[in-house]
Amino acid sequence: MTSKDIARGGDFAALAAYVKDYRAGGYEVATVTESVCAACGGRAFELGVDDEAGCAERHCVACGDLTLIADSVDYWPEAQPEQCECPCGGEVFAVAVGFAAAEDDEVRWVSIALRCLKDDRLGVYTDWKIDYTPSGHLRDMA
Repeated sequence: MTSKDIARGGDFAALAAYVKDYRAGGYEVATVTESVCAACGGRAFELGVDDEAGCAERHCVACGDLTLIADSVDYWPEAQPEQCECPCGGEVFAVAVGFAAAEDDEVRWVSIALRCLKDDRLGVYTDWKIDYTPSGHLRDMA
């Protein structure tokens, strides 16, 4: 990868556009939600993700609150999460959760996009398929 291939953005709009372009599973992302800590309003997180289990947990660096994203609560007990780290070494991120919807407007795919708060590098760190309904409520669990 060359430096011109590295996506960077300094705000949520850039991160939302990045996850929309990603199209996990070939599905178009219909909704992107910014992760905001319910306890303190913080927008800076450390994340643990498990690609195999399809789950993610965010840790607010301001207050320490832990939150499982989307349906991660169902898979977290068996998960073996790895700490997310940017190639620059940064471990604190802004988080956008992309939700791809099927024709019935149910969530079909979840993508976790991160913007490194050290160098503004953008990336999708994990994604997983949702194969049950109803699933629309997951949009409220970013």
